[in-house]
Amino acid sequence: MEKENVNTIKYPAMLDAKLDKIALELGLSKRALFIKMVEYFYRTKKDPTDVSDDLLKNSFAKSHKTYTSFIKTQEQLLLIPMKEAMDKMISNQKDIVKYFNEQVVGANKTILKNQQEQNSKLLETEKLLAKVIDGKEKLKANFILILNAYIRNREELGSFKSREKEELIEDVRKQVANL
Repeated sequence: MEKENVNTIKYPAMLDAKLDKIALELGLSKRALFIKMVEYFYRTKKDPTDVSDDLLKNSFAKSHKTYTSFIKTQEQLLLIPMKEAMDKMISNQKDIVKYFNEQVVGANKTILKNQQEQNSKLLETEKLLAKVIDGKEKLKANFILILNAYIRNREELGSFKSREKEELIEDVRKQVANL
């Protein structure tokens, strides 16, 4: 066996307990853990005394900028056009509802006006019809009176008085014409 060049490091016993615990959790010997730690700090060029780890912060900041730019791109490509389209659709819907309401209200007013006119004309027609029916009944009654008077007077005249019969006929015609 070759003999390795081995150096020793002295450190406090409390640090040895922490080193034991970390080595046990990672399944490494203390020596292998120490080698890995040295390699890690050597490759990453991290300062072990810098607890805030600026490289990690820079990595997070870069990721954050990437996510932010992705979200802004999506906003420009998708969200803003969708919002504009929805706003336009809502505006169009409002215009349609407004136009519909104006048309319906206008049509309803026209229909109501026409119904009122029709109702008043119907009432006038009913009054006129009542007068016609009433007038018809009066006309019938007057005509029957004239006819009865004619029949009675003709019976009284007898058969030989032609001039008086002519006068009676003429008188009855005038009365019927005056109805």
